[in-house]
Amino acid sequence: MTREASVVDGGQGRTGGVPRRPGVAAYGAMGLSAGLTVLIGVLGPSAMVPRLPGPSWQPPYSLQAAPGAHLVIAMGAAAILLGGAGLAAALRSSWRPDPRWPLAAGCAVAGLLAFLPPSGSADHLNYAAYGRLAALGHDPYAVTPAALPADPVTGAVEEWAGVTSVYGPAATAVQALASLVGGDSVRLTVFVMALVNAAAFIGTALLLHRFTRGDTDLQRRAALLWAANPLMIYHLSAGMHVDTLAIACMVAALTAHGARTGLLLGIGIGVKLNAGLVALGPAWELRRSPGRLAVVAGTATATVAAVYAVAGPHALDQVSAASRKVSLATPWQLVKTGLQAVFGPGAYSVWIQAGSLLLLAVLAWAMLRAAPADTAPAVAAVMVVAWLFAAPYALPWYDGLAFALLAMASWPALEGFMVARATVLSLGYLPAREAWRPADLEWTKTLLRETAVPWTLLALTAALAWWAVRAAGRARRRPASAAPRP
Repeated sequence: MTREASVVDGGQGRTGGVPRRPGVAAYGAMGLSAGLTVLIGVLGPSAMVPRLPGPSWQPPYSLQAAPGAHLVIAMGAAAILLGGAGLAAALRSSWRPDPRWPLAAGCAVAGLLAFLPPSGSADHLNYAAYGRLAALGHDPYAVTPAALPADPVTGAVEEWAGVTSVYGPAATAVQALASLVGGDSVRLTVFVMALVNAAAFIGTALLLHRFTRGDTDLQRRAALLWAANPLMIYHLSAGMHVDTLAIACMVAALTAHGARTGLLLGIGIGVKLNAGLVALGPAWELRRSPGRLAVVAGTATATVAAVYAVAGPHALDQVSAASRKVSLATPWQLVKTGLQAVFGPGAYSVWIQAGSLLLLAVLAWAMLRAAPADTAPAVAAVMVVAWLFAAPYALPWYDGLAFALLAMASWPALEGFMVARATVLSLGYLPAREAWRPADLEWTKTLLRETAVPWTLLALTAALAWWAVRAAGRARRRPASAAPRP
């Protein structure tokens, strides 16, 4: 895949300059955010950090300090607010430090977090359980963790114990491998998955750095949007969500050529199905090269078919069910509430699905017309951002895919919308572990997640649509001589 030169500062960026107070403050806020995220893990099991059964000498390690729920939730909120504000300011700052510094700092934090217990949700316990089921010869797409309550690994699941896996067969293969190494120990199983997750996060950071070589300003923005992004450190490094693996595959696909692009796209879709939106980027870029397009599309299709054939078509059952759900923090929750009041329970599904598809089409159409380039990363970024803003069911760690793609596409205006979205949505999931929320903090769910966040995201979605339509109009009127330099 190809890359357009940055239109920021006219192409070749410059590194260095005298650090100015706003720039120092921005990077300082990002550092404090990452430090708080690390500290949450260091303190050990809490409302933000699930306990990991297993021998204490096994990694990951913590101080086992048993911090109070109010303290760690406040630390999580501070990490999100500082991270979002610092990232937004750093992306706009005129100070341009050597991009290798934020790259190295982000990779170091990601490596450190692999040795600390995951925080922010209990999803990794489900990953361990699905891997355990597969390692024991069960089908995680047909058997739930609740079916083996006495097992030391499947019995440790906190939430969704009665649900089969929603993740792709490639993700299940990684989880099964971790289970084979970890055996009866949840702690060791999670640690193996954490090492794979850290390798994927760091590998993605290095691929982005290499992809943007030749322009230090682009490299700096890529490091800020991914490696040193405190919101992604919070969700994907510390939270250890499987999305990191899918993102690594998709970024690798966009930096590869020919059949390798198709193979990597297929594996990424085998990790998480919705990552397949990225495939529209290469498809658009290769639309005038039918032979090359056929190679990529054919390889990707064959890979996806092979991956899912191993698990069977029922591997898509939970994905199909999830496509009809509405998460509490999206604007569609407001629509759902209104439709239920008029038509009764369950009647909202078809209307919301139709509305979300229409919104996705409108946003994608406008942003495609406004895009500074029609490269594979830019088109893929448009489709993923449109999906994130239009989807009825979305969680904050889903945003990682958009940040990685924007790191390749160089689109500052769209970056701002994503930083705002990720910050707001992240605040709605404090903590993501429902059972560990103190009674006096119930307002974080009822006021924040179910009310303030959906309304804020609704306003942000309207602002994105307004901006995209206006930007598309300006792009249409722009003379050819004013187009971005290739």
